[in-house]
Amino acid sequence: MTTDDKLKPLREQIDAIDAQLLDLLNRRARVAQEVGHIKAETNAPVFRPEREAQVLRSVAERNPGPLLNTDIQTVFREVMSACRALEKRVTVAYLGPVGTFSEQAVYQQFGRSVDAMPCASIDEVFRATEAGTADFGVVPIENSSEGVINRTLDLLLQTTLTISGEVSIQVNHSLMTRTGSMTGVKTICAHSQALAQCQVWLNQNYPNIERMAVASNGEAARLAGEDPSVAAIASEIAGQKYQLQVIKAHIQDDPHNRTRFAVIGRLQTSASGKDQTSLVLSVPNKAGAVYNLLAPLAKHGVSMTRFESRPARMGTWEYYFYVDVEGHLQDAKVESALKELKDNAAFFKVLGSYPSSL
Repeated sequence: MTTDDKLKPLREQIDAIDAQLLDLLNRRARVAQEVGHIKAETNAPVFRPEREAQVLRSVAERNPGPLLNTDIQTVFREVMSACRALEKRVTVAYLGPVGTFSEQAVYQQFGRSVDAMPCASIDEVFRATEAGTADFGVVPIENSSEGVINRTLDLLLQTTLTISGEVSIQVNHSLMTRTGSMTGVKTICAHSQALAQCQVWLNQNYPNIERMAVASNGEAARLAGEDPSVAAIASEIAGQKYQLQVIKAHIQDDPHNRTRFAVIGRLQTSASGKDQTSLVLSVPNKAGAVYNLLAPLAKHGVSMTRFESRPARMGTWEYYFYVDVEGHLQDAKVESALKELKDNAAFFKVLGSYPSSL
């Protein structure tokens, strides 16, 4: 019996299963259309991150294998994205150009059935979302190696938008050129964070080549695609987009390097069951003020997962504190803790309550 003879009955099984999958997917899509009609009548939001987070967690918990949970979640994310697009196609602004990790974060959160809108800067992502040109924006908020993205924190303080989700991306940097060689390369370009994340490797391998910070790694890849004297540090996806060849992959100094992104918009999310809340606070400049400010969190059993400070830029050595806590504003203990915390604060702003990253 030939290989084809042995495979024929298995292929017939796959074809039959695929036909069932196609029927079920379209049945799901028709139900999603009915959901869309009801949402349109009540002006309800099309994208509900808490609902989608619940679905993705549920399929992982129920998954018997052999498919990996992450792969199952990818499939279901794309199914939800395609069904959501039947209701309304969502526009999402991100730090461009095409090929950045910010674009990757967009698709990891929303799936690919969206209109992804590249922007030249983080400021422009905020402006596009505030103006309604985009329904949502995706901005980098912190890196596991280099810490917070200060510009994002400053804009979150000023904006009327709220955080409705977070995405965590594994960041792998590759050094790439148009020719596949470093011969003739005079400049290595990347975002300033990427240059810092690859500093040790660059010092060991190319200490004498000038490094130039640009707006994004995608922009670095674009420049390298136009100029053989430029090498880019970027994702391999960006390299493929601009027809670059990899000199060396995974050059980041920390092999576990990750970047966390915030999804911003005007959507107020409900509790998903596994959430976190982000705040900005300030206190009077006196002894014990920060301790007294945060005491309600311990009192009510609310865990703090992040604490960052930024100068208030008022020339008086005062600071804003960016705080993440576990739980949603709708949770009783979080509500009680934040009420007391607000009473102790000189400045208090909730940036958002949203599902924790999967």
